[in-house]
Amino acid sequence: MIELPTDLPADIVPFAWLIGVWEGTGVIDYPVGEERLQGEFTHRVSFSHDGGPFLNYSGTATFTGEDQSASIPLIAESGFWRLSRPADTTDAGPALLPPLAASDARTVDDVESLRGENGAFPIEVSLAHSDGILEFYLGEINGPRVDIASDAIVRAAGTKDYSAASRMYGLVDGHLLWAWDIAALGTPLRAHASARLAQV
Repeated sequence: MIELPTDLPADIVPFAWLIGVWEGTGVIDYPVGEERLQGEFTHRVSFSHDGGPFLNYSGTATFTGEDQSASIPLIAESGFWRLSRPADTTDAGPALLPPLAASDARTVDDVESLRGENGAFPIEVSLAHSDGILEFYLGEINGPRVDIASDAIVRAAGTKDYSAASRMYGLVDGHLLWAWDIAALGTPLRAHASARLAQV
């Protein structure tokens, strides 16, 4: 059973069902040239908040291979999930700049004004990977489902080819299910990994 926090800032109420630590297993299946990369992995993700209008996110995975005999750390990622809304004078930033004007806390009505005609809220997700890749996603959260697609990917000079991605997250029977499509290493955008996680 998922317990939802009741003391959340209004901006992250749509994300309440994600908050917590989730662990489980998944599968990788991705073609690269004539080779097919396949196997299983263990996965742990954490969604938390520190009172700001965003979620903190971190995730790690370990490849276990097809026969469970290998144990190879895969990339780690961390970042932030937030509602997509225009910044105004009451928001801090950029960098360490304080807000230019005082403001009352954002309300449920402020957040509801962002809801689209389909009932979803627009969101932004920024992720940094341990291998030197940065991803910026745009998408939506609609009840217990998230759909996001890469708007920008920035790679350090020495990283492997990686040009696009999309992710889907959903709460199904108390489990966090996700799927991640990528375009990488000469292969066009296609399914690459999926997992089923339980809250711990």
